[in-house]
Amino acid sequence: MRDQEPGPPAAARQARRLSTRETAELLGVKPETVYAYVSRGQLTSRRGEGRRGSTFDAAEVEALARRNKRESTTSSAANELTVRTQLTLIDADRYFFRGVDAVELAKRHSYEEVAEWLWTGTLRPGARFTAPQESRAAAARAVAALPEFTSPVDRLRVAAVAAATADPLRYDLSEESVLGAARSLIPTLATALPLVRSTYADGEPIARRLWGRLSQKMPDEASLRVLDMALALLADHDLAASTLAVRVAASARAHAYAAVSAGLGVLEGPLHGAASGLAHRMLLDVLDRGGAGPVVSDELRAGRRVPGLGHRLYQGEDPRAQALFAALEELPEARPALAAARDVVATTARHTDLHANVDLALAVFTASFGMPAEAGETLFAVARTAGWIAHALEEYEERPLRMRPSGHYVGARPPQPLPAPPGQE
Repeated sequence: MRDQEPGPPAAARQARRLSTRETAELLGVKPETVYAYVSRGQLTSRRGEGRRGSTFDAAEVEALARRNKRESTTSSAANELTVRTQLTLIDADRYFFRGVDAVELAKRHSYEEVAEWLWTGTLRPGARFTAPQESRAAAARAVAALPEFTSPVDRLRVAAVAAATADPLRYDLSEESVLGAARSLIPTLATALPLVRSTYADGEPIARRLWGRLSQKMPDEASLRVLDMALALLADHDLAASTLAVRVAASARAHAYAAVSAGLGVLEGPLHGAASGLAHRMLLDVLDRGGAGPVVSDELRAGRRVPGLGHRLYQGEDPRAQALFAALEELPEARPALAAARDVVATTARHTDLHANVDLALAVFTASFGMPAEAGETLFAVARTAGWIAHALEEYEERPLRMRPSGHYVGARPPQPLPAPPGQE
């Protein structure tokens, strides 16, 4: 919807040129700032005919003034960054991808189809992602050169950088080019990790590719479907910290591979992607000790939060956890870990109303199939790449470098004397 403001007809307004002084007055800035807008690509200037200095298109200046006015009024009271997006809405303990219930999408469509919906707003039945040999080979060589105990997310980050070097079109930020990179990057990430069973029959869907790199057990179609649904459920979740990092990178016009690498860098923390690993280890401890009571007690005694419980965006149970728990109930292998998870929730419910979140559900899945504790983080990283690409595409349509906050200096008041070298005070 366009802003409707009175003014001269469009043709006359488009032809009208403003001087630097008139442009600065309309924008409410200094003339130096006008030229800063030009250097950032937010305004275009032209030498005036028969007049000194640069001139600016009036319609372009007025559009920038409206944009600046809208952005200056958002979230100033809360001192929080707000980003307009058409991708994910979280509301009343539900979340939606482009207005469609994300849980229902994940139940009925594959991860690849959900990714296409996020990227384009169009469902592509039977969508499959493939990567060229050059991309997969570059990623595999780079990952193979890493130390043995490198974390999975570090391996994925190296794979993303290596895949970028094999794509000569990576600096083309058009939608078509970025989508081509995305459809190549996701399978490259999924295959960059080594197979844990040499006889595993690799397959094209991302879920099948990932399974062979996480578990020694052979999957059936039911377990593969749960993994695929987990990937789809995790594809995006509004502006998580890693997603914000991706948008900052895209705002600076970093290419898609670099933007995803920024997200992977932020993901590797105990409060984000690694949280499921903590829940995984807790569930194994509950199974080993025969009950949640002593395990929960030890967590609290050590001053730690019980992992897998609570989410700042949901008052009730995380809808992603609800969907995964319901799917896991159909898998006989998941029954012991499911019982352990329910024991944890029931034990903590005596003193708090925290509900299970998706990290606990992921932990049930990974623990049930003998996957390592880091498997949930790996699933999270590959799954969220779809959302990161969607946010990068949105950000490429915004003015560049808009995510450049000003620092609030609270240090020593200048001028201060030069510091003396050690020993010469």
